[in-house]
Amino acid sequence: MMPSVERATVVTYGVTRNLGQALERLQAVATRAGVELRFDERPAAGDAASDIAVALGGDGTMLRALTRFLASGTPVIGVNFGRVGFLASIAGGELEPGLERVFGGDYSVVLLPTLDVSLGELRRSALNDAVVVSGVPGRIIEIAYSLDGEELGTQPCDGLICATPSGSTAYNLSNGGPVLVWGLDAAVITLVAPHTLHARPLVVGPGFELAARNLTPDVEAVVLIDGRRVGSLAPGASVNVRFGNARSRLATLPEQAFFSRYRRVFGAGG
Repeated sequence: MMPSVERATVVTYGVTRNLGQALERLQAVATRAGVELRFDERPAAGDAASDIAVALGGDGTMLRALTRFLASGTPVIGVNFGRVGFLASIAGGELEPGLERVFGGDYSVVLLPTLDVSLGELRRSALNDAVVVSGVPGRIIEIAYSLDGEELGTQPCDGLICATPSGSTAYNLSNGGPVLVWGLDAAVITLVAPHTLHARPLVVGPGFELAARNLTPDVEAVVLIDGRRVGSLAPGASVNVRFGNARSRLATLPEQAFFSRYRRVFGAGG
């Protein structure tokens, strides 16, 4: 059991027009539990004063909320109003009983690794993944990549993914990469549609440093962090990725551990 919640910040990221009834239901639960709700969505020093953040939406909303509260260490619980909702513990239809438990302290916190991404002068944190893809749809690119200074070769492909355990069930999974269980201090490097019969994903531990360089002479590559474009790689330019020092704090219902989610979302085991 965690301490009971006194203050909670609600995050929706611009979809409140579709969540009117959910917000009313949330307010009713909070009122009964004596929880003060905050609806200011601007990152602020006051974030640290909240005991928990409640994200209403899908996995995109969860990622943005986890990123926002990364510095303050406030745990984030998700109520799924999206499609997949792998990061969310509570289904939209179970909002009331789920949040009653959370506000009473009946939840646990999972610490999830992050990635530090360096692109020129740009420094960003990734919760799910850092991805390099072709900037021209339908054109493959040649990526030279290395780990800890050791060259792994040059590969014609559509792109390259470096994913955390939480990101391993996203773009990495759809490209045939392995699923990394929450709790592992590891990342996976997966090529996107490699033009070879021999490329395999590679799982690496903490302390790794990945460098990916665009060797395509006439095609720009694009760098994505958690699905959002943050920059580009001109021919010859590189991006570097390593394990981050920060950890995001994902709040979950105790029974909604990794494997139960995995089976619920992906149908593992029939």
